[in-house]
Amino acid sequence: MARYTGPKCKLCRREGTKLLLKGDRCYSERCAIEKRNYPPGERGRGRFSKRSGYRVQLREKQKLRRMYQVLEAQFRNYFKKAARMKGITGENLLRLLECRLDNLVYRMGFAPSRATARQLVLHNHFEVNGRRVNRPSYQVSAGDRVAVREKSTNLLVIDESLKSYGSRGTVPYISVDVNKKEGVLAEIPTRDIMPVPIEENLIVELYSK
Repeated sequence: MARYTGPKCKLCRREGTKLLLKGDRCYSERCAIEKRNYPPGERGRGRFSKRSGYRVQLREKQKLRRMYQVLEAQFRNYFKKAARMKGITGENLLRLLECRLDNLVYRMGFAPSRATARQLVLHNHFEVNGRRVNRPSYQVSAGDRVAVREKSTNLLVIDESLKSYGSRGTVPYISVDVNKKEGVLAEIPTRDIMPVPIEENLIVELYSK
């Protein structure tokens, strides 16, 4: 499957915000945003020109897509699905992304970043309700239990990541048992408790044109 393999810090600088793509580095002084908070490229410092409405909407969409590490076609399919669901389209879109298995593995502290969480899921290191799942896009439902598989409980990357659990922030709709290396999605999150710094209404306006 196609995926972005370029410099991750360049994406954060392009969007002008931390997308948390490199784990603990994003919380340290080595973060690119802390050092060079301007777009990449030779004329990066001079790119803060007046932004059109379309450009603002596009950047917001790109920011969300890159944050959850999904490709353009996949993101568009998420939007179409969100539009068919009951409720507010923008909030539905965020819920679909937030309930992806790779994102929950990251939120539960089993991986330092979503990219690492995606890799761990692809390599069969996790199970949902006792069944092995290796699809990062798998939609986790309220009450589902996500756990490290028995054969993977001694993986160093998981142990090291769990040591930092809590220091990167937690969310109220997830409960985690660090000792058992498992977590539960207690409820489908509402917009007010999802820590996603996005103006989703701009994305809805972009796709509604």
